[in-house]
Amino acid sequence: MSGTTVAKPLPRRASRGGSRRRKRTVEQIIFTTLNTTFLLALAALMIYPLLNTLAISLNDGNDAVRGGIGIWPRVFSLQNYNVVFNMTTIYQAFVMSVLKTVVVVATNLLFTSMLAYALSRKEFIFRRSITLIFVLTMYFDAGLIPNYLLIRDLGMLNSFQAYWVPTIISAFNLIVLRTYMKSIPDEIIESARTDGAGEFRMWWQIVMPLCKPALAVVGLFVAVASWNSWLDTLLYNSGDQALSTLQYELQKLLASSMNAGMNSVAATGSAQSGGQVTTPIALRSTITVVAAVPILFVYPFLQKHFVSGLVIGSVKG
Repeated sequence: MSGTTVAKPLPRRASRGGSRRRKRTVEQIIFTTLNTTFLLALAALMIYPLLNTLAISLNDGNDAVRGGIGIWPRVFSLQNYNVVFNMTTIYQAFVMSVLKTVVVVATNLLFTSMLAYALSRKEFIFRRSITLIFVLTMYFDAGLIPNYLLIRDLGMLNSFQAYWVPTIISAFNLIVLRTYMKSIPDEIIESARTDGAGEFRMWWQIVMPLCKPALAVVGLFVAVASWNSWLDTLLYNSGDQALSTLQYELQKLLASSMNAGMNSVAATGSAQSGGQVTTPIALRSTITVVAAVPILFVYPFLQKHFVSGLVIGSVKG
């Protein structure tokens, strides 16, 4: 009985594309290495000022005047934070800042989204002209004095309304939300209209849930601007201590420290604030950290919506 002959597989020839594949792999490795190095260097440039500010705030004030502090305190001290938190008005001002930020964000998102929805509908014949009017306000501003006279004539000086009424609608945020809403398929709106939903119900129950990424981005913008603002308190509500905000109180502390300690700083390098010794440079870093920490805690909750909402709301349409 003859044995079965098994055909041997032919040796594979090296494909001409093998070298190309190897070449592409090398290019990918080089690109990844350079890209990672560049991003790490860019991240270091962004993180270093934050760490340096934190290190100066935790360093002894007199020692900080010498300079040369990197990302770690040279002489650790909590004296600067004691000066800030020993202010009698800081806690009341903190509560007012939180209340102001919450109200400003809520009213801005509410009214801006309502107007953005109207301007995003094709059946609204005045959408182009109204959009043009709001865009013009981004390039032409009346100025500080007319704004103050307007608030005064409206009777909103030394009142909480001076914080949120002028910020009800923002032209930039309006454009972002309008563009995002235009990207929503018309079939969804038409289906809801066929089912008998009115315009208000379509805006609140259909459009608003679909705009969560854009709303998160706009809300973060408004929250940061409102939290960091102190000029509105100085102009409109400086006559009522109960309406004072955290940023305004910290600004007054820094100004008083620099003014009162101008002569003593020249002689000894230190300034007297609240009965305790500090220096303007250390106090400035401490104020920066205290004012930035609340926003840093809010940002992680909105980060997942930040990139998608900003890109879609700025590009589509």
